[in-house]
Amino acid sequence: MIPITVFEGKTIALFGLGGSGLATAHALRAGGAEVIAWDDNADSLARARDAGIETRDLREADWSGLAALVLSPGVPLTHPEPHWTVRLARDAGVEIVGDIELFCRERRVTAPGAPFVAITGTNGKSTTTALVAHVLAQAGRDVQVGGNIGTAILSLAPPDAGRVHVIEMSSFQIDLTPGLDPSVGVLMNITPDHLDRHGTMEQYAAIKERLIRGAGLAVVGIDDAPSRAIADRRGTDLVRVHVPHGDVLCADALTVRDGIVREPDGTALADVNGIGSLRGAHNWQNAAVAVAVARALGLPLDAIQAGLSSFPGLPHRMEEVGRRGPVLFVNDSKATNADSTEKALTAFRDIHWILGGKPKDGGIFPLVPYFERVAHAYLIGAASDAFAATLEGAVPYTRCETLDVAVPKAAENAAASGAPEPVVLLSPACASYDQFPNFEIRGDKFRELVRALP
Repeated sequence: MIPITVFEGKTIALFGLGGSGLATAHALRAGGAEVIAWDDNADSLARARDAGIETRDLREADWSGLAALVLSPGVPLTHPEPHWTVRLARDAGVEIVGDIELFCRERRVTAPGAPFVAITGTNGKSTTTALVAHVLAQAGRDVQVGGNIGTAILSLAPPDAGRVHVIEMSSFQIDLTPGLDPSVGVLMNITPDHLDRHGTMEQYAAIKERLIRGAGLAVVGIDDAPSRAIADRRGTDLVRVHVPHGDVLCADALTVRDGIVREPDGTALADVNGIGSLRGAHNWQNAAVAVAVARALGLPLDAIQAGLSSFPGLPHRMEEVGRRGPVLFVNDSKATNADSTEKALTAFRDIHWILGGKPKDGGIFPLVPYFERVAHAYLIGAASDAFAATLEGAVPYTRCETLDVAVPKAAENAAASGAPEPVVLLSPACASYDQFPNFEIRGDKFRELVRALP
């Protein structure tokens, strides 16, 4: 835990008592603050009381005596409308912050030189956070990893000159961190997302830019227009990362081509070819960012290469779960829309594709250009009729309805295909909620079914 001493002797309001909220309450109390906590969920309130945290309806609090409101990132700050606690805090002139802001303030007071890597982006931030942490840990560094990737930041070990914090940040968390000042700030990419919480694409991009603006060194993927504009505004203390999709190369960027990460002058820095957990152009970008961050933190190239080569990947993100003869089985259950599934389809050929679930707007029509990579499709869930209509005449398909039917059927057909390395790919392009509580349980079921094959 990181005791938050910067509010010692003061009273703090806290709303949102999930995992990060409970960790925040304990950290503030450990640092000498009084915490008044509340949540709209009765079960969360009961867990907080069981943990010894004072709970009180913040509608009845005297806001004139509060030093700050610490808000859960899942609670609306601006859109579609401010939460009632936000209105009360603003009316009283009380600042509104999140748990990562508390970390930043404590770091400035207790260990201002402690290395702090903050990573954001619409896509790829979890894999990149895990990859950076893995490369550093394999090189013997003391690494703490958390934030949006899973472990609440205030549950980690405290900042220290010999310890690196690698923190994934969502746009919601950035919005609650006005004093964000990482040693290295990473922006992977920006595509439309969470506009219901940020109002417009311009506002969403502006929030992402805050992470870069406060960083000592900025590492920015420049393969989309909003990120490229942010890099241009940053100007100095900047590493651009570029994965070209044609013959046009960016002359001043760290570039990945044919799986080789190169300096702008062409000097090779790392090779990601043959690393199963880093297949595809999107993972090449993740690897190049990890190279840039690790070099900035003083790692030699041989240590960086060793870390890349041993990276196991994240569960449910193009996760290689096993082989059966020449057949490779890949769990990409995290691909809940067509944009995510596109990355998997571009990484493989001879694909036996398991897809379906609760469909998103647009279905799989954006994936038509990649159908030539698919040997056969296996349809599950509520999207079966709509997806069959898109596949008709372009890809042979089988209606399987459920995953436990689709996996052995796909395995049988892949093994009989005669292809040198056929792939059974679960990349649903759908939410899981018609048959599974979440994508993790769907991916776990796929892994279980693969391991049960003869």
